[in-house]
Amino acid sequence: MSKHEFQTEVNRLLHLMVHSLYSNKEIFLRELISNASDALDKLEYLKLTDEKYKELEQPGKIVISFDKEKKLLTISDTGIGMNDEDMVENLGTIAKSGTKSFIESLTGDAKKDSHLIGQFGVGFYSSFMVAKKVEVLSRKPLEEKAWKWVSEGDGSYEIEEAQKEDYGTQITLYLRDEAEEFADEWRIKRIVEKYSNHIPFPIYLVNDKGEEEQINRASALWRLSKSELKDEDYKEFYKQISHDSEDPLLWIHTRAEGTLEYYTLFYIPKRAPIDLFRVDYQPGVKLYVKRVFITDEERELLPTYLRFVRGIIDAEDLPLNVSREILQENIILTKIKKASVKKILGELKKLLENDREAYEGFFREMGKALKEGIYSDFENKEKLLDLMLFKSSAREGYVTFREYKEAMKEGQDKIYYIMGEDENLLRHSPLLEKYKEEGIEVLLFDDEVDAIVMPTVSEYDGTPLENIANVEEEGEVSEETREKFASVIAAMKAELGESVKDIRLTNRLKESPAVVVFDKNDPDIAMQQILRQMGQEVTPPKPILEINPRHEIFAKLQEKGDEAVTRDIAHVVLDEAKMAAGLELDDIADFNARLNRLIAKAI
Repeated sequence: MSKHEFQTEVNRLLHLMVHSLYSNKEIFLRELISNASDALDKLEYLKLTDEKYKELEQPGKIVISFDKEKKLLTISDTGIGMNDEDMVENLGTIAKSGTKSFIESLTGDAKKDSHLIGQFGVGFYSSFMVAKKVEVLSRKPLEEKAWKWVSEGDGSYEIEEAQKEDYGTQITLYLRDEAEEFADEWRIKRIVEKYSNHIPFPIYLVNDKGEEEQINRASALWRLSKSELKDEDYKEFYKQISHDSEDPLLWIHTRAEGTLEYYTLFYIPKRAPIDLFRVDYQPGVKLYVKRVFITDEERELLPTYLRFVRGIIDAEDLPLNVSREILQENIILTKIKKASVKKILGELKKLLENDREAYEGFFREMGKALKEGIYSDFENKEKLLDLMLFKSSAREGYVTFREYKEAMKEGQDKIYYIMGEDENLLRHSPLLEKYKEEGIEVLLFDDEVDAIVMPTVSEYDGTPLENIANVEEEGEVSEETREKFASVIAAMKAELGESVKDIRLTNRLKESPAVVVFDKNDPDIAMQQILRQMGQEVTPPKPILEINPRHEIFAKLQEKGDEAVTRDIAHVVLDEAKMAAGLELDDIADFNARLNRLIAKAI
């Protein structure tokens, strides 16, 4: 017998389980059945593709038995099984990135953490919500030795060699007193019917007389016709494959016949998966061939920007032993992928048109990922642009490109936008003043991904897009005005020197004294942030300071010609304009000192 310590993340999770932060304890059985189904899937695949396994005759099934008096519950399967090394890797360690994301998201706040558990399936470890001790007895096919894993969820576990007649895995739960309800025939049947009815393997329950009774439909739900299924069937199957505790936002069930035959069942979750923006995210779509599970780790089944989608692709015309390399270049899968993307985007458009509130909820959760498709999926770019929602300077809530166009002023020939990281700063940007005065709506691009995506969008439905920060305004200032303020501009340039690229007059401001913009050939503020997040060193480009000649500050400077005041004003105006743009100041102490001097003189 060997004793092992749980990985630190596992200990945190077990602590959470033991202290029962999640109220819906019955999901432990769903998780264990789901694991058993995965083990059967893997073995069925090997039986069909590997000569060594083709002679195995034991049918794939899951068996549940119980002992009410001893408070025991046992779940057995005839799947791929585990040896001692597998037990350490699968039961003592968290390997999947999604689970790590879940652990990293834990806050220590019971209410928040219980919701997270509902959002992310906790698999095998959910056993400890109801069990004071768990035993796992397992043997791999083609191996003689069996192994037993035992833990009380106290930070350690033991593994020892054991005896098991058949291959597969048997999990025995020693139920806590408050969980004895789960050693009950009626209760088990209701849980299986609710969560696991469409596991594609038979689930048998051993009753008090020792008789086996099949208690699930054991059908591949995605291959059933829509007329055979109720909404509840779809919802519970979603929870089974996604481990989500919430109902899905919508589902898309397709059967294609003809030259290409396949089945797909896709779900759109209500909430973004925890690992949606992690590089090592776990794909949400499983690939089957003729009902045989092939993989759930292939990221190419759908485009990366649809990685929030959960579901099944079941193809009739692929070879069962198709390799991962072949998958990525397979013409059949390429066609299925193309049709599936078209179908998913079409359903999202219907949701946008028919249930705006639900779509806005979806977009808040998954919109950033969806936007990635604009620059990565040229074929569907126009469809994706129709699905985009943006905040606006002229209205509350969201607006689409089409809605913006419908509200454009007579004579307006461009879609205007402003880009940054902070919605509040954008709404109060001096750059908006002219557009507000003229009643022109400006879109607010405040998602970090916008800095990469939106510059690739030159137009929508024939109407050009223009970043208002890039509009050249200096030409509108009269020669007389330029001459009048020439000495002020010269003095400010001399004082600010290399800290700015240029200082110029502008007519775009109405109330603010100044604004900073960037040369159109330099990365703007949002792009600078994106480049830093990508690990690139960014030398901040020097801003261009545009000043408002109609503002009384510059009118008084021009009249008085006080050099000391002009020097302080130059720095303060630049720093204020930087703050309005969300930029950091080079020297806050210097800013405060200059501001205080100016206040003292004003008094």
